[in-house]
Amino acid sequence: MTPRPTPASGGETPRPPRRTPTGATAPRTPRARTAKDGARQGRAAQDGPGTPPAAPPAPPASPPGVRAAPPLDGADRERLLAGTHHDPHGVLGAHPGPGGVLFRVLRPYAKAVTVLAEGLRARLRDDGDGFFSGLLPLTDVPEYRLRVTYDDNEIEIHDPYRFLPTLGGLDLHLIGEGRHEELWRALGAQPLTHQGVTGTRFTVWAPNARGVRAVGDFNYWDGTGFPMRSLGGSGVWELFLPGVGEGDLYKFDITRPDGSHTLRADPMARRTEVPPANASIVADTHHVWRDADWMAGRARRPVHEAPFSVYEVHLASWRPGLTYRQLAEQLPAYVADLGFTHVELMPVAEHPFGGSWGYQVTGFYAPTARMGTPDDFRFLVEALHRAGVGVLMDWVPAHFPRDDWALAEFDGRPLYEHEDPLKSAHPDWGTLEFDFGRAEVRNFLVANATYWCEEFHIDGLRVDAVASMLYLDYSREEGQWVPNAHGGRENLDAVAFLQEMNATVYRRNPGVVTVAEESTAWDGVTRATHHIGPGGFGGLGFGLKWNMGWMHDSLGYVAKEPVHRRYHHHEMTFSMVYAYSENYVLPISHDEVVHGKRSLVSKMPGDWWQQRATHRAYLGFMWAHPGKQLLFMGQEFAQGAEWSEAYGPDWWLLDPSYGAEPDHRGVRDLVRDLNSTYTANPALWERDTVPEGFAWVDGDAAEDNVFAFLRLDASGSPLLAVSHFSPVVRHEYRIGVPDDVPAWTEVLNTDAERYGGGGVHNAEPLKPDSVGSHGRPASITLTLPPLATLWLRPELP
Repeated sequence: MTPRPTPASGGETPRPPRRTPTGATAPRTPRARTAKDGARQGRAAQDGPGTPPAAPPAPPASPPGVRAAPPLDGADRERLLAGTHHDPHGVLGAHPGPGGVLFRVLRPYAKAVTVLAEGLRARLRDDGDGFFSGLLPLTDVPEYRLRVTYDDNEIEIHDPYRFLPTLGGLDLHLIGEGRHEELWRALGAQPLTHQGVTGTRFTVWAPNARGVRAVGDFNYWDGTGFPMRSLGGSGVWELFLPGVGEGDLYKFDITRPDGSHTLRADPMARRTEVPPANASIVADTHHVWRDADWMAGRARRPVHEAPFSVYEVHLASWRPGLTYRQLAEQLPAYVADLGFTHVELMPVAEHPFGGSWGYQVTGFYAPTARMGTPDDFRFLVEALHRAGVGVLMDWVPAHFPRDDWALAEFDGRPLYEHEDPLKSAHPDWGTLEFDFGRAEVRNFLVANATYWCEEFHIDGLRVDAVASMLYLDYSREEGQWVPNAHGGRENLDAVAFLQEMNATVYRRNPGVVTVAEESTAWDGVTRATHHIGPGGFGGLGFGLKWNMGWMHDSLGYVAKEPVHRRYHHHEMTFSMVYAYSENYVLPISHDEVVHGKRSLVSKMPGDWWQQRATHRAYLGFMWAHPGKQLLFMGQEFAQGAEWSEAYGPDWWLLDPSYGAEPDHRGVRDLVRDLNSTYTANPALWERDTVPEGFAWVDGDAAEDNVFAFLRLDASGSPLLAVSHFSPVVRHEYRIGVPDDVPAWTEVLNTDAERYGGGGVHNAEPLKPDSVGSHGRPASITLTLPPLATLWLRPELP
């Protein structure tokens, strides 16, 4: 991947530059080493912008009771300065001992450090290299602060090394076991009040590190005086920094096993800088949710027995330039007006390269900052819920990019990725695959899945690239992969991870659905995890699975000239052979309208009229076919160009001043009517996943390019769908129907004039004849419009 700039690391010069929230380097002022040092405390002592610094007061003389502290052990001194000390709190801070309380402070560039407490003001001795110490004749450690004097200013701060750990034993135990389902509450940067002092707790998992230091704009990216402590054998490092708060930039300065340093963004960061800048940002939420009715009602009906029509959106390009809050003013109304039940958002988690569309994630816990803050994203989700629209998001746990400031060899050795290159390097995308067999890594991902559902009220996760996770030999040649313990090609660790993820998400978040993008014949993708299949595996536990076979076959069929379609008739019917092997979604996604594949309407043969007619007929066939529906943005109004993340949909096609606007508006009107008719007819969704909800009427009319079938709801009430993919009108076309329906009426016709069609229709209710057809005792005769789909249902009394 293209290297991207990282924030200034600091530590090499006495006064490293400050980074602004946008990642630019701010001009340094004469007060550069004072205004922010010590976690932004003592701000009242700072002068205003442009004001010459006040001369610091003369440092007080140490009282007679301040004695020289025992010299710091040379090894401790060296490790603190090198950033390799595992227990800085054991050396720094205040510690009672023989002769009083020993105070020791590490403040590089300081000229003096004074201990302040009730009735106490004691200047510590300068031990060189930024160390200050003194032995005070006290019996107990007091509540104290530090006054730190620099060349041109002084600040008053809390000593970070006087605080107890902010993580308890239970958190550490759960992290070690890989079972901390709320990992985001334990790791990362969390503003809080600790021992009565406000600040931010920094915690990071880096078990191979020799040392970790917190760096950020609060210390000018110089972490020498901010070493973190290792919490036992957990691999977790922790430091509470008083005064650091929301909006502060930070990273972790990690000392690798070989002694070199690497500056890393927080894997658990909940907010980031706008790319290409990549520092993490201390964040907390202040959003007050107002979607209680939606959240309470979403679990009332199982998703596979409910209407489920999805509009897939790339947020950054749907209306390029809009923020999350601006999108909240437009997207919910648009989607609700078209009748979609859900939107599916292409990956929202932070990613450095926009051209990846979000599928190469570096910030798994942070919504991309390109469009606003995490609370702004919450506002968008809430607006969709209040409009009656559910929110799915693409989630990418299969792999991550190799950026040297992110997860790759995070602490100097393979950590999130597998240590075996044959299992870590993804051959297709140049990325790294997660080590699903490591408990802590699995925990990182499982907690991330439920994090989005709980913290952002996401209603479902569409899991990307599941097939690449399931097979050890995915896109690998002989000799490029290692069989599992049983000699097979299945990735047993990935199977266990997916099962755990699904079980956890469903248990913690009623009403949420998980959807697998899985392109193989793996058995039991949507089977319960405790149900063992013929292959010996329990189900993966997903709620739905993309039907990639249906997509490939049906698009191949409609791309053929009508005269040739008779030879490919089976491509439209084969899906019913396996339709009930899984709970399916029928996807016309972004992947089908990019990279030379052409937009949906442009795949169709013929002139512009025939292309639009086939497009409409295909959508009618898709909405009637068993399975849920997904349609990518721009295809709802027959955009002719491929999608581009730089420009988004061609909205100008719907401008009334454009001559062909009625053609595109007509297709969009059809999509609206497809959704409203679909939602109003339980036959089209109530029994999507069981054979009782479908019956062929005629699946063999290859010479006519006709497909006719019944959909039935739980009570047996039918809807008749007839799709005709020839560019001719067929009069008095006989279709067999049940004999217990007195009359049928057209409820949708994709050839209607308001959709841009020719207006060929069946105006009157159609009463069955006693003439048998297609193995049924009764039949009706239809007029079939050219390149059109008809839906008919029993006439209402």
